[in-house]
Amino acid sequence: MTINLEIPKKFEQLVEQAHAAAAEFFRPNSRKYDQAEHTYPKELDMLAALLDGLSASGNGTGAGGVRRGDGKKDKDQGNRNGSNLQLLLGTMEMCWGDVGLLLSMPRQGLGNAAIASVANDEQLERYKGKWAAMAITEPDTGSDSGAIRATAVKDGDYYVLNGEKIFVTSGERADCVVVWATLDRNLGKAAIKSFVVDRGTPGFELVRLEHKLGIRASDTAHFRLDNVRVHKDNLLGSPEVNTEQGFAGVMQTFDNTRPLVAAMAIGVARASLEETRRILEESGVVIDYDRPAQTQSAAAATFLQLEADWEAAYLLALEAAWMADNRKPNSLQASMAKAKAGRTGSDVTLRCVELTGSLGYSENSLLEKWARDSKILDIFEGTQQIQQLIVARRLLGKSSSELK
Repeated sequence: MTINLEIPKKFEQLVEQAHAAAAEFFRPNSRKYDQAEHTYPKELDMLAALLDGLSASGNGTGAGGVRRGDGKKDKDQGNRNGSNLQLLLGTMEMCWGDVGLLLSMPRQGLGNAAIASVANDEQLERYKGKWAAMAITEPDTGSDSGAIRATAVKDGDYYVLNGEKIFVTSGERADCVVVWATLDRNLGKAAIKSFVVDRGTPGFELVRLEHKLGIRASDTAHFRLDNVRVHKDNLLGSPEVNTEQGFAGVMQTFDNTRPLVAAMAIGVARASLEETRRILEESGVVIDYDRPAQTQSAAAATFLQLEADWEAAYLLALEAAWMADNRKPNSLQASMAKAKAGRTGSDVTLRCVELTGSLGYSENSLLEKWARDSKILDIFEGTQQIQQLIVARRLLGKSSSELK
């Protein structure tokens, strides 16, 4: 099988619509909601239907809301360009407009991705159209999701959840939160399960909203769970602890969403490159693709290097999405795309500020904002270092216990 790197014709209209929304609403309101942190952009409600259309089947499963089949129906149909690539391309365009506003869109949360990835059919129907946030990180547990300390204790038909969760994107605004907790700390990663907790459930307390460097349009919450009772039907996936399968069930979420975080970084980096090119050319800097970089000005040579890095990240993200559409395991490619794009996004946006000097550093331009927004994309859903560790394990055939 081969990958066609052109945008499939069936996605062209969707990409155009996403770009139009980014240009006509996201860009003009980018600075407004960056300065008005924690203010919900109510105008986003009318764009929510468009973003629902970027999800798996337009049914409102949200970002990363792509379910993988067993491939039996598709094995003789050749290459597929499906929902993963569709969502990836749309995300790139929207983040060309504004990352924070995309993350503020209803039903586009990581929690929606978890529900789409591992929920059963009844749960899918029950939470259809709901906005779900995701609660993974804890005060003492950052990059190592396997070290989660929040507990879930079975009590009849309910589980009782206790613990704390921090850095929950859209936590205050979402209808429900997917909370990761362990059934038994002694059984390691295999005992970690995800539970859908509806907002307003007794004991589920919003402690505070965080003030952040970037993506300020998006709210980021800290929760405390104090004897929160959740019905057993709200547990996503199997309630059984399978030590052989380990962490695989909940990690399906990341295989879907890490390429999307890469897409976010690719989108904001492209915005920075385009604006920087405009400023450089207005200043008389010539960027010539027919001449070696070392024979051009330092600014032009730097720009060419940044653009090459961007292209590499873009291609890795396309590969990860294509593999998912074609029912191929993409854990390695998802982490490679996320690692490359996360680092590239930060490098590109910061260097663009440097290249444009006072124009890039001033709030008269969005370049400084894009530099702030891009940093989180190298951190959340697995830091740069964690992605490199995952890639090394996959390439060397080592387990998490063998390569730490």
